[in-house]
Amino acid sequence: MADIEIQKVTAHIGARVIGVDISKPLDDITAAALRTALNEHKALVFDDVDLDDEGQQAFARNFGDLTTAHPTVPAVDGAPNVLPVDSERGRANHWHTDVTFVLNPPQASTLRSITVPPYGGETLIANSAAAYRDLPEPLRALADTLWAEHTNDYDYAVPDENIDEEQAAQRAQFTSIKFRTAHPVVRVHPLTGERGLFIGGFAQRIVGLSVGESRKILDLLQAYVTRPENILRWRWSPNQLVLFDNRITQHYAIDNYDGAPRRLHRVTVAGDVPVGIEGKESHSIAGDASHYTSVA
Repeated sequence: MADIEIQKVTAHIGARVIGVDISKPLDDITAAALRTALNEHKALVFDDVDLDDEGQQAFARNFGDLTTAHPTVPAVDGAPNVLPVDSERGRANHWHTDVTFVLNPPQASTLRSITVPPYGGETLIANSAAAYRDLPEPLRALADTLWAEHTNDYDYAVPDENIDEEQAAQRAQFTSIKFRTAHPVVRVHPLTGERGLFIGGFAQRIVGLSVGESRKILDLLQAYVTRPENILRWRWSPNQLVLFDNRITQHYAIDNYDGAPRRLHRVTVAGDVPVGIEGKESHSIAGDASHYTSVA
């Protein structure tokens, strides 16, 4: 423990962890220290990690049970808990929180760099608790009352005629099981009690409002999440791992590296059912995700 150093990267989100070899089993004190740091900084960066897929999964298990790789997208061969985030399989250049279209999205995500482009390819991670604190009081009072429907069958904002056969197949696979879940727009973090805006790209409609009305409100709230002051812009280097709290962040993989290959491996930790400020839990509308994650 005496050797662990936590260095803030920005004022509102992100810290680099020094002095922990995450390729080895963590003792209880070290694991607890990392959980505390994650609660405070929302995203932790580990440099020069000596991990393979098995090691990444072992590290992620310090934070809880693992999900399978994804509800609809195939895993890495021979590693059912590892999702390849590969530029050749599509580029998720939109703000989102991982898998919010299911009842209990992951509590945490780990990303490990496999292939890094020579330039670009950063991952942006935003602190949605800071965004909530930034809201003017009338907007905060409104957000506190709202619920949003999240779905993987979302508006890509790209006309069908502008996508090729491979992109169409990827889109069809992603929506091969259609999920819809209602979550509170303001989620209470189960460990810290912080309130955060729980929206992002899979939030498509405010419950009780039209799609057009919903879009205006969601865009207004989202603008606070993506304020530069609330964002960690992480430029990947080889052999890095980034761990972030999926309950109170959003992220965005920037498509700014031309045709260069970019590959990360993602392992996610199973999460709880989100709860709003009145103590009401999220509820599923469509889609069974029991093959992906169990509900505690």
